[in-house]
Amino acid sequence: MMHVTRQFTLGKNERLKSRKQIEHLFSKGQRGTVTAFRIFYSIINEPAPDSSIKFGVGVSSRFFKKATDRNRIKRLVREAWRLQKNGLKEKLSEQNRHLHVFLIYTGNDIPAYADITVQVKAAIQKLMSK
Repeated sequence: MMHVTRQFTLGKNERLKSRKQIEHLFSKGQRGTVTAFRIFYSIINEPAPDSSIKFGVGVSSRFFKKATDRNRIKRLVREAWRLQKNGLKEKLSEQNRHLHVFLIYTGNDIPAYADITVQVKAAIQKLMSK
């Protein structure tokens, strides 16, 4: 049986789930946009207790009435993030910081995985430049 290397996971401790943290991110965090995503992020200058990045994703129910469509987009975004986050994670650990990120998909049609991958890569590049 083949084991997945630990670096390509998106575990429970890497998900942004706390309502308090999410509200703080939306009210006091910085924001930016990359094509079909609105990015909310907050860089914290103290060492992270468990994971250097906490990540969340959301999709508007205004454009996607069906929960299955929203869930599919969120799955695609999480998968693209999971496979591309390592460069950002290394940079944060070098600087002894951690990051809270929330991506909101603002497009109005269900994207292909290849498009999502390109857009998530652009979002990560934007975060790395900060």
